[in-house]
Order: sequence, then C-alpha cells, then structure tokens
Amino acid sequence: MFWTLSPEIRIPLSEFELSYVRSSGPGGQNVNKVNSKAVLRWNLLKSPSLPIGARTRLLARLGPRLSAEGYLIITSDRFRDQLRNREDCFQKLSELLLAAAEVPKLRKKVKPSKSSQRRLKEAKGRHSEKKLLRRSPRGSD
Repeated sequence: MFWTLSPEIRIPLSEFELSYVRSSGPGGQNVNKVNSKAVLRWNLLKSPSLPIGARTRLLARLGPRLSAEGYLIITSDRFRDQLRNREDCFQKLSELLLAAAEVPKLRKKVKPSKSSQRRLKEAKGRHSEKKLLRRSPRGSD
C-alpha cells in the first residue's frame, strides 16, 4: 500500500513507523490510561520514494528537526483518539512535503531604470536641502 500525495510523490506505508504513547493533550483522566498521542517516524535519508530535488529542499528546510540517524519525527496529540492524531501526523507531513516539492522561482538580476535612478537622486537632493535649511548659520556667534 502507498501513501500518495501527488503523482510524483508516492511513499510505501512500510517506510513509516507509527507508534502511540500517552498524551499530554485533552482528555481528563482518560489521558492517564489511553495511548492516544501518535508518533510518526520516517527515515528521510534512506527513503527512495522522494524525488532528489524535493529531498534536498526538505533536508535544507528541516535541518535541526531531523534526528542523527536521519529520521523525521512528527507527533500529534491534538485530539483524544489515535485515529485522528494519526491523520493529523500525515497531514503535517503532507504540508512539509508539498512545501518542499514546490520549486522556488529563480530571481533575475535587474538594473534600476534611468528614470528611477534620476528620481532617487532628486529625492536625495531634496532631503539634503531640507537638512541644510535646519542648520544654524555658521560664523554668526
């Protein structure tokens, strides 16, 4: 079975490790008895399912969130039940992957136009003139 995010990103569910622990979230006394917090672990460095460009952008973006072994760990304890917390983990993962899959636009260097350079110089001149008028006259003590 695959977890499909887009036509380019299809990850086998066997690459994910899903576990449940006791939650600190809402639930009252139920928190002390039920393992409702979902922990999703995915070895990003060893996963062959991710395109190389998306992987490099994701590694650059995540940096300190990765463990020493290359695992991306996502947790969720927003809800009181395991199923919704698991879905929330996959939702967080999909947001990260979609952001990394988006290729950033390259910036083109553009020189300022002659008229914008002229306007800038005129504005600087006016500003300088305003400051000169505020000065006290020299030599008339």
